[in-house]
Amino acid sequence: MKLTILGCYAATPRTFTNPTSQILDIKNRLFLIDCGEGTQVQLRKNKIRFSKINHIFISHLHGDHFFGLVGLVSTFTLLNRTTDLHIYGPKGIKEIIKLQLRLSNSWTNYGLFFHELESLESEIIFEDEKVLVKTIPLKHRVYTNGFLFQEKIGDRKLNLDAVQNYEIESCYYQKIKNGKDITLEDGRVIENEKLTFDPIPAKNYAFCSDTVYNEAMLPIIENIDVLYHESTFLQSEENLAKKTLHSTAKEAATIALKANAKQLILGHYSTRYESIELFKEEAETIFPEVLLADDGKSFEF
Repeated sequence: MKLTILGCYAATPRTFTNPTSQILDIKNRLFLIDCGEGTQVQLRKNKIRFSKINHIFISHLHGDHFFGLVGLVSTFTLLNRTTDLHIYGPKGIKEIIKLQLRLSNSWTNYGLFFHELESLESEIIFEDEKVLVKTIPLKHRVYTNGFLFQEKIGDRKLNLDAVQNYEIESCYYQKIKNGKDITLEDGRVIENEKLTFDPIPAKNYAFCSDTVYNEAMLPIIENIDVLYHESTFLQSEENLAKKTLHSTAKEAATIALKANAKQLILGHYSTRYESIELFKEEAETIFPEVLLADDGKSFEF
């Protein structure tokens, strides 16, 4: 997996910071997560191909998480896009985007499909042969979801020395990688474990922004490889975090610890602070494996 942070600051864009948006690359699939104002400019700066984005996930309908969406949808039209685009977000997102397109007479020349969400329980919203995506219900001032991206376990790895030793023809290789035993011409059955190695372990990524401290998400993100969790405030502004239904860096780290996460990435910083390093320092008092998101920064895991 490769995660590219397009924007990770709260509230309004500035000349040197951008609101929430990120690209997750899983097995050559690009998923756009949130689409704050200026997202398409950030996509260009980070040399991400627009044509590879077929699925967009919007966490909630606060402007710093989706005000860039109609612009991106319209740009796709100007670029003569023909591939379908799927948008997953809270109920109401279809009405908002279609109204803007209708009043500006900017209808798309490609299939635009909305998958509106309103369940308060975690649900599968996307699945293909390589990736599964679930919602993570969050607690914020409006209906909000995080998203859990899970790789599916791939094929087993062929043990070429073993396969050649048994003189197995190459036409059976895919069957072997699919986990099947092989029957030789003399009737011997060769167990798959003797012909293959275990597949590369599947990885997963959880995006959680925006939310007040919320232990209800723990069963969904248990043992997560990488957790992105909002940390709008430091603990010194704990009361403000509770009032606005956001989290502190310490609270994000506590969630990571209780979820037994391998890695925590902090983001959605309030711009009131002089340095984002303060968030890392606070979180590391609770959880050791802390990384800081920043605009244009990439993580591979």
